[in-house]
Amino acid sequence: MSLDTALSPVIQLCNLTKRYGSFQALTDVSLTVASGERMVICGPSGSGKSTLIRCVNQLEKHDAGRVLVNGVELGKNRKALRSVRTDVGMVFQQFNLFPHLSVLDNLTLGPMRARKLTQDQATQLAMRYLERVKIPEQADKYPSQLSGGQQQRVAIARSLCMEPKVMLFDEPTSALDPEMISEVLDVMVELAESGMTMMVVTHEMGFARKVADTMVFMDAGRIVEQSTPGEFFSNPQTERGKLFLQQILQH
Repeated sequence: MSLDTALSPVIQLCNLTKRYGSFQALTDVSLTVASGERMVICGPSGSGKSTLIRCVNQLEKHDAGRVLVNGVELGKNRKALRSVRTDVGMVFQQFNLFPHLSVLDNLTLGPMRARKLTQDQATQLAMRYLERVKIPEQADKYPSQLSGGQQQRVAIARSLCMEPKVMLFDEPTSALDPEMISEVLDVMVELAESGMTMMVVTHEMGFARKVADTMVFMDAGRIVEQSTPGEFFSNPQTERGKLFLQQILQH
């Protein structure tokens, strides 16, 4: 990353706190993601990773602290939130495709409604991104006719059709059969190499080593370690981090 991009934060989380009743999911979490940065967030189940990433585009509302995307603070400003959601794409564990729509219709719906593209413009855009995720031949099929890996690639293409500045991934391979994981990770690697700003919650440590600029390790709703992949994998700074890596790298 150049010095210029390092000075231009796209996402800023400042002292973020989130509770579900008496359960504290996030405690005083602060993070900055620069333009073009690829950040991988890892940690044991229940550590707050998914909650954190869902707070970025306000699928979860934080209880305290601040969330800023491109310098715009998110909270009660609905207009700002709508604007930010077109700039921030998100891919979930489950594919969340509309089952009654074809692949092509799943992809063209958002650009036509939110970006006011014509049917022809949206179709051209959709086909471009289906080419990018290497399944243009599936355009006329329905989600139920696709494998899990293909459905997740459609979900990635759907997000890309909004031409976001940032992509968020919440354990995008956790619902997939093992043989389908690599086809989704290959698409994500290509995205990372193209310079897309990315926040990725994942247990895929091979992917993290390959593409991450920054590793964030969470436990019990807090950031325990934040470092480069080289430092994190070769010399974790906490006993909790060492234990996590021992357990996950054995599988």
